[in-house]
Amino acid sequence: MNNETIARRFYRLAALMEVRGDDPFRWRSYRNAAEAIEVWPTPLKEIAEKDGVTGLQEIPGVGKAIAGKVVDLLTKGTFDAWDRLTAETPETVLDLLEIPGIGPKTAALLHQRFKVSTLDEMKAFVASGGLDMVDGIGPKTAERIKQALTTDDTE
Repeated sequence: MNNETIARRFYRLAALMEVRGDDPFRWRSYRNAAEAIEVWPTPLKEIAEKDGVTGLQEIPGVGKAIAGKVVDLLTKGTFDAWDRLTAETPETVLDLLEIPGIGPKTAALLHQRFKVSTLDEMKAFVASGGLDMVDGIGPKTAERIKQALTTDDTE
């Protein structure tokens, strides 16, 4: 597992936490760590093998807890916080953020209130007129969302 793959997992963890409305301090710390990990010149696998958690903590934004998660990722391919979070909020909810007009708050609302957690569920929700029930989505945004979902079908 390379640094970019590890960083991507932390970016996705931060995005899921943001969608869920978790503590902004926590998800920002994961995002900051991901940014540092992504560009770190030495493979984290080498650092972990040579110096363990202590060596990983030399990376800006990587504290003891995140370093432990990196070690778990390298050895198990996952870590407990990720498994718990994705059990409660499917990772596919992040795909909704790719749709123009849908940000973290709207994605959270769609998932929590309307049980929409995949692009296919979103397409069905839109087709059945569901956007009319979503607070904060006006006609222009609804049209952008519909357009993005139909454009996606033709590609």
